[in-house]
Amino acid sequence: MNSFLSQWVLKQDGEATNTKPQMTSDSKNTILVDGERIDLRTRPLAALLAWLIPGGGHFYQGRHTKGALFMVCILSAWVLGFALGGGHVVYWAWAPGDKRWHYILQAGVGGAALPALLQANLINKATNIKTGRTSEDYEPYWGGFMAPPFRPVRESQADEVSAWYARHGAGYEMGTWYTVIAGLLNILVIYDAYGGPLSIPISGRKKESDDEDEPASKETEKAAT
Repeated sequence: MNSFLSQWVLKQDGEATNTKPQMTSDSKNTILVDGERIDLRTRPLAALLAWLIPGGGHFYQGRHTKGALFMVCILSAWVLGFALGGGHVVYWAWAPGDKRWHYILQAGVGGAALPALLQANLINKATNIKTGRTSEDYEPYWGGFMAPPFRPVRESQADEVSAWYARHGAGYEMGTWYTVIAGLLNILVIYDAYGGPLSIPISGRKKESDDEDEPASKETEKAAT
C-alpha cells in the first residue's frame, strides 16, 4: 500500500514536470527520482513560497498533489490549535515572566504567524521600559488577534495569561503544541520544496546495472564450485 501511494505521488510530480518545457539532464534544478524527472524550478523561491504558505512552493513547482496535501494537513492542525487556545496561543513576547519561545517554532508555518510580530512591536512601544508595565491607553490591532498579554506577567499575581489558562484549561496547552507541531512540519515541507523527494528507489524496481551484475555474479559462483 505504501509503495503504491509513493508511486502515485511521484507520478503526479512527474506529470507536473512534463507540462513544462524540457530541461537538460544536467540542470541543477532538475532531479531524477525513481525513474521520474522532477523540475524544482527556482529552489530558493520555492522554499520561500513554501514558508509563506504551506504547500505554496509545491504549487509553484507544479507538484499540485503534494502541495494540496501539505496545505490541508498543516493549516488544519494550525487552525485547530488556534481554536483550542481561544486564539491566544500564538504571540511573540520576550519579557520578564513571559518568554514565548514557542513562537519561534510556530513561525515555521510562515505568513499565518506574521501578525504576531506586528502586535509585539505595538505593545513594546506602549510598555514602559523601566517599570515593564503596559500603558492603559494601549489598544492592540484587530481586536487583540495574536496580541501578547498586558505586562507585567508574573506567576505570583493574576494576569492575562492566567485568565487564558483558566478560561481554556488544557485546551490552551494543546492549542500551543498543535501550532508548534504545524510549524515544525512545515519546515520539512520547505526542505522538500528546496531539495525535492528523497533520491532513492522506493518502488522496488532494480537499476539496470544491478540486473546486469546479477547473472555475472551467478556465473562466478558456479565457476568457484
